[in-house]
Amino acid sequence: MSLTNGGVVRTLDLFCGAGGSSCGAQLAGACIIAGIDKWPLAIETYRLNNPNAKVYESDLKDVSPQTIAREVVGIELLLASPECTNHSIARGGADPDEKSQNTAFQVIRFAEVLKPRWIVIENVVKMRQWRRYDRWLKKLKSLGYETPAEVILDAKHYGVAQSRKRLFIICDREGTPQTPVPQPDPKATVESILTRHDEHGNKWSFAPLKSPKRAEATLERARRAMKALGKDTEFLMVYYGTDGAGGWQTLDRPLRTITTLDRFALVKPNGRGHEMRMLQPPELSAAMGFPKDYLWPETARRNKIKMIGNAVCPPVMQAIVSQLLKNR
Repeated sequence: MSLTNGGVVRTLDLFCGAGGSSCGAQLAGACIIAGIDKWPLAIETYRLNNPNAKVYESDLKDVSPQTIAREVVGIELLLASPECTNHSIARGGADPDEKSQNTAFQVIRFAEVLKPRWIVIENVVKMRQWRRYDRWLKKLKSLGYETPAEVILDAKHYGVAQSRKRLFIICDREGTPQTPVPQPDPKATVESILTRHDEHGNKWSFAPLKSPKRAEATLERARRAMKALGKDTEFLMVYYGTDGAGGWQTLDRPLRTITTLDRFALVKPNGRGHEMRMLQPPELSAAMGFPKDYLWPETARRNKIKMIGNAVCPPVMQAIVSQLLKNR
């Protein structure tokens, strides 16, 4: 059903992953018609949460846009999150993989055939430094999206308990798209996503902070936090990876950016010293802004964290799509 007849917005999600973009778009009133991704576990998750959508488990380069056009007629909104690892500073100093970066051109290939009114593309901010970015954007404009909005949005300004800056290229074939208005102050904090137990009622287990297995760098981060906060205050610590802000944070502010790796530990006093545990997938899912009833398959913890860290924050996409639909 087309928009002109008062119906829903038919939506296709490229590089759909576990479904963060589709979740947000659906909350804004879009109808998720189909999703495409090559990771079987992400596709399983996507199917769980979009049972009525047509789902393609495939690399985008192996999918024909003409086939999609025949099988899911009338796509009006195209969502896309091309591979971002090789744009991201999180990958370290390794040489960029041009093949991975070029997945962004799959968006062009599908847009040429499907001709959706709207396109929303999400990626890391570093994508703008890609040597082919200007060429890619020029090609996108040549398809009729003459004045795309290139904006950096921080999830913490859209009701998400996480500081997560991402680049969004927002396109409207019929004019200049308006971007969503951010909240003036972050509302959600780390404290709001913490839980005492898992979905089965089992309490999360803690381990002593001081242990022969702990790296000295980890203990030093904890000492810095205790020096600033005192020894009676809970805090969050960057357990794996580096952090330019001292390696710890208080619980009364949004979480720092979630990655695809197990990164954050909760540290608290217990009367005998301090104990810690890693943040768990349900807490990380909440810190991404996924609804409480979002379904995750039974799989290894590291797989869930990878899917969550790869996702788009649903409330941010909800805000973007809601703003687009206001002007339809």
